[in-house]
Amino acid sequence: MPGNGYGSGGSAVTRSTLRQQIADALRDEVLAGRLAPGQGFTVKHIADQYGVSTTPVREALVDLSAQGLLESDQHRGFRVHRFTVDDFRTMVRARALVVDGIFRGGSGRPAGSFDVRALTSVRRRAEEAARAARAGDLDVLIGYDLRFWRELAEAVGNPYIADFLHRLRVQAWVFAVPRLRPDPRAARWLWGGHEHLVDAATRGDAEAVRAEIRSCDAQALAWADHLDGASRAPSATPGTPGTAPPDRAGPGPGDRPGAA
Repeated sequence: MPGNGYGSGGSAVTRSTLRQQIADALRDEVLAGRLAPGQGFTVKHIADQYGVSTTPVREALVDLSAQGLLESDQHRGFRVHRFTVDDFRTMVRARALVVDGIFRGGSGRPAGSFDVRALTSVRRRAEEAARAARAGDLDVLIGYDLRFWRELAEAVGNPYIADFLHRLRVQAWVFAVPRLRPDPRAARWLWGGHEHLVDAATRGDAEAVRAEIRSCDAQALAWADHLDGASRAPSATPGTPGTAPPDRAGPGPGDRPGAA
């Protein structure tokens, strides 16, 4: 892999690219649950693992800390942030407020206005995400779900909104994955209405888009309630009376991350 990036302008570019590569790789590790909430590590540990110098590693870890995925400890290194159920609820509600503003025309474009050409790519993501949700395949779903929501937000034409919503969805998946993986019925809790949402967006039906996203958010919040109920009653299992998700999907990182 490239060296430490000092010297020529080309080296500086290389270091910047390496920094991004490391940040992307570690984000994937966190999203997959291979770096667990609360797990700690040092800059040197990551540098040794990737066979690079500590400078781009430290920069990558600082970037991930700024995104809310890591916490830094001046004397002990970094650890994966541990999100709570209340954190998750706040993510979903924040997302809902922003998205509702978009489809009421608050993004600077008419309500329901999309770049129709961009929706062609979004539909492909939607089909793959919905298929993975039905199969309960988290590894496939996370990637397609994140791309789906990112590209859908970009189709509205406001990159700042797209960046904000993407960050919330990543955080929501980081919260969700460690809780969904051990659940034998995880597919019940995964939102798979991506294709319905694209259909509504393609028609330019802002109210239908909002309804689909509200459904996704409602499922995510219902899943949060289920988690709270399970923590109060350790013997409870998914699907017990009062915890079943709506017919069309199940709460999970839906809007988001898959609810993210």
